[in-house]
Amino acid sequence: MDQVDEIVYYDKPFLKFERILEIVYQNVPFGFRLFHKAIPAWIKTKLNLRKTIQKELKQLVPDYKIPRDKLKFSSHHLSHAASAFFPSPFDEAAILIIDGVGEWATVSIGKGIGNKIELIEQINFPHSLGMLYSAFTEYLGFRVNYGEYKLMGLSPYGKWESTETKMYYTKIKNQLIRVWEDGSFELNLDYFQFNRKEKMARNSKWEALFGLKLRSKNVAFRQSHANLALAIQKVTEEIVLGLAKRAVEKNRLSKSSNGRRSGLKWCSEWHIDSREIY
Repeated sequence: MDQVDEIVYYDKPFLKFERILEIVYQNVPFGFRLFHKAIPAWIKTKLNLRKTIQKELKQLVPDYKIPRDKLKFSSHHLSHAASAFFPSPFDEAAILIIDGVGEWATVSIGKGIGNKIELIEQINFPHSLGMLYSAFTEYLGFRVNYGEYKLMGLSPYGKWESTETKMYYTKIKNQLIRVWEDGSFELNLDYFQFNRKEKMARNSKWEALFGLKLRSKNVAFRQSHANLALAIQKVTEEIVLGLAKRAVEKNRLSKSSNGRRSGLKWCSEWHIDSREIY
């Protein structure tokens, strides 16, 4: 352990807790049940991560105690950016992070040069492409945070030439999410409840919008399910490409810079950082 310079955790727990408190306050009284269920875990573990990490390390190295200045906490999106950029072959790169939510950020755009990363723009919760995709994951009968790859796998069975698929695609873009010219987006929160309950979508509104009932996990797939999966996949890909374009524009990267390699490096999840752009 004396050869380890620093130990870094991939979140800032107090900043995330601040977001949870603020969202609950904004949704009083609807968010109380979600808060009541989450608070024991936060009080017992998540707000006391320094002790938890020390305890786990002691099981590995009984005599070791982490010096206070050796344990650091990085913002979630900065952690993603570092895990993508630093192992990459690029000396300079545009960085795009997209996920459900970090502390506040759901999308981050940054730049990496040498051994430095700067996050320069962000979209904040509750406007989240990851949450949108997870809402469709749940609506089509899969488990949130586990079944998103199944939703992606279902989408190729949809038929793009189908009038139904194109109707779904249009309704998603007109009713569920608004995409701006700069690549940013805004969810229509009237159709979602993940910021107040453990469920993602307001099912009755979705059923009225799509004319398709929430699929239970034991219900057989129909062509309509595959068509809806294809529609959200198309919308998601378009938004991701728009965000990638924004990241490149913000970085103004050329194919090469003074002989150094440049490129766009993707992070495999969903996230931006100091200025809200929606």
